[in-house]
Amino acid sequence: MKQPTANAKKGAGLKSLNKSSVWDVQENDVFRMLDSAEKDAELKDNLRHYVDIIRSAFMIEELKEDLPAVKKKYEKLGYKVGQVRLDDAAKVTWAVKKRPIMRVTDLTYENIRHISAAKLIEVLDRNFGGGWDSLSQSIQDIIESGFDISTTTLPKDRLHKKGGMYEKKVADGYEVLEVAKGTWVEAIFAKLKPEPEKPRIKFDQKGGEGSEEDLPEDDYRNHDDDDDEEPEEPMDFSDDEINEENYRTTFEIAADPDDEAEELSEYGDD
Repeated sequence: MKQPTANAKKGAGLKSLNKSSVWDVQENDVFRMLDSAEKDAELKDNLRHYVDIIRSAFMIEELKEDLPAVKKKYEKLGYKVGQVRLDDAAKVTWAVKKRPIMRVTDLTYENIRHISAAKLIEVLDRNFGGGWDSLSQSIQDIIESGFDISTTTLPKDRLHKKGGMYEKKVADGYEVLEVAKGTWVEAIFAKLKPEPEKPRIKFDQKGGEGSEEDLPEDDYRNHDDDDDEEPEEPMDFSDDEINEENYRTTFEIAADPDDEAEELSEYGDD
């Protein structure tokens, strides 16, 4: 899990808190931010809203009895115990703990970018059995929103071949999970995607949006020119030339619509 940002440690961090950034916050920061809200009228008026955001990433237990033995019990379970004031009423005692990400079903679009590739591999390893394709499409989509994922399936004795895909991916900073499939092994490679840059709109001196000169050079390209390029000749490889790319499992070939139409036509003639 990422360390809390400097902004999250300040009282003002509560105003910019959302269901994604809250995963960068730690238990002690929760008490610090809620304590700062007592001195800010705007925060006090919207405190329930921020508490709902905090609850999306933290388990919160309100202790009815503020006794040392009760506090110790929760602290042994990994909770941080402290007091908060939610209204003008007296303070209450909370036990707060970050929601653990243990299973693939714990992954969400809000928290996926707040775990490391090593943590993702740990979660996948705890849940795996059938490989990447055993995950539901929705879980795959969540994971791929935050990570670059690629897979390859090879005979066990060829997976770690010198200079092969495995070695290159690891050298490029990917974490890897190996899933045994009989005498073959599926390797799942994961690497955190860089933070997407927010698009910037340039303005000219008259205050309007930027002219065509502001557009990337590629935007001037006539995409119809692609048709003039000579098609690549299909590869013809024998059994001796089979390599990692031949065993890729994350590649599907769509059916040719003309072939399907021809089959339906023959069926109609019958």
